Amino acid sequence: MGAVYCALVHYPVLDRGGDEVTTSVTNLDVHDIARSARTYGLRGYFVVIPIEAEHPVVQKILDHWTTGAGTKRLPERTEALALVRVARSIDDAIAEIRTLEGEPPRLVATSAKSGADRRSYAEEAARLESESGPTLLLFGTGHGLSPTVLDRCSAILAPIEGPTDYNHLSVRAAAAITLDRLLGAKDAAKHTI
Repeated sequence: MGAVYCALVHYPVLDRGGDEVTTSVTNLDVHDIARSARTYGLRGYFVVIPIEAEHPVVQKILDHWTTGAGTKRLPERTEALALVRVARSIDDAIAEIRTLEGEPPRLVATSAKSGADRRSYAEEAARLESESGPTLLLFGTGHGLSPTVLDRCSAILAPIEGPTDYNHLSVRAAAAITLDRLLGAKDAAKHTI
């Protein structure tokens, strides 16, 4: 298996009307996705935000947990937040992964929308297991990743569906479910309560 990274994309994403926008960073998204990334062995988690004024906000969160008072209070949080990097664009995240891994990552998008081109989690999990190159999983904020992002991806995962027609998970929950489906224990015996 190659290195797996994820990115929470704040631009370009869609708003409710389908227009391309930039969304704001939230503290919970930084924390919770970092904890999921650490749990499932990701090499890094990129917060993609082009607005320079947002970068110090993310850095303040990271500093508190990686070098500040948070290191003594919850050392396991320090370990998770050490995975977080801020990137101005998806291309910047790709460039950093290329530097770290020696080749660019394969882009895999998540989406809450159905489509004929969607890949099952089982198919993508098998591909991750069998290939050695890096992968960057893209999670969108707002109302999902822009078509300009989706068009660049090698795969778009099928939507996460429950037993109802309600489909509005938080990105934190969707990221955790996605990572578990792709990288979680495959042995059913490990899932006992």
